[in-house]
Amino acid sequence: MISSMLRAATHALLLAAAAASLGITGASADTTIKDAGGRTVKIADTSRIVSIGGDITEILYDLKADGKIIAVDSTSQFPADAMKTKQVVGYMRALSAEGVLATNPSLIIASKDAGPPEVVNLLKASSVPYVEVPDDKSAEGVAAKIRFVASVVGDKAGGDALAGEVERDFAALAKDRAKITKPVRAIFVLAVTNGRATIAGAHTSADAVLKLAGAQNAAGDVPGYKPLVDEAAMELAPDAIVTMKHGGNAMPSDTVLSVKGLKMTPAGQNNRIIVMDGLYLLGFGPRSASAARDLMQALYPNLAQQRAGVSE
Repeated sequence: MISSMLRAATHALLLAAAAASLGITGASADTTIKDAGGRTVKIADTSRIVSIGGDITEILYDLKADGKIIAVDSTSQFPADAMKTKQVVGYMRALSAEGVLATNPSLIIASKDAGPPEVVNLLKASSVPYVEVPDDKSAEGVAAKIRFVASVVGDKAGGDALAGEVERDFAALAKDRAKITKPVRAIFVLAVTNGRATIAGAHTSADAVLKLAGAQNAAGDVPGYKPLVDEAAMELAPDAIVTMKHGGNAMPSDTVLSVKGLKMTPAGQNNRIIVMDGLYLLGFGPRSASAARDLMQALYPNLAQQRAGVSE
């Protein structure tokens, strides 16, 4: 086991050395970045980027830096061009150091959720700059993330412009949220396996987006993603159930309602199930304010109608 890890580390470092020797300088001057992991990273070349994280890829595209991207991870599903035209290095939580370094990158920009840890450590130890991106799942956090990624690729002006747009979208969302007098009790169902649902509690992306959309997370008293027992589902008594598409396929409502406890809730009895694209809803990229607004409109159709009437 240890010898195989050492061989993998040696191979990864050799690949990194080759990447460094073959890279073409794409930055006019060296840049030093303090990343989300607290590491000081020196960046000399942004011409060949591996982007790990759908939100990061989306930001780079919006900054018109997609021409510098040579590879992405499998969560980079928007825009669709990313998966069609860039090399794919696998799922962000199941990366291979050899697979990433074999793309000959000059820079790796990665989500804090990238893994597994031993692979991330190998990539950080290589000669290719590895930048970990902050991921505060809030309106302020999204804007900060955009500005951070922009600073990494040397486009402060573009980052400020894009972050400013997002901040205005979130400000408009906050005004609408302030009109909500009775928050809907909702739960987010991540998956249903063997008749058991996994739901999102506090400190999750789903919890954050429910709050942005003006809903009360009925499961907000428990941390993280947890399996739900039937009795707890009935006690939570959500008025709405939010779930997401998996791999482009939506989880059908009958799958959600196959969980007996959920079927007996007000949401289940009224078949009030809201399905949204996973990256759009939980990615906390440039479209996050729009995603929260779409969820808000689904949760509060009367509020959406009032807003449409005002705009007309």
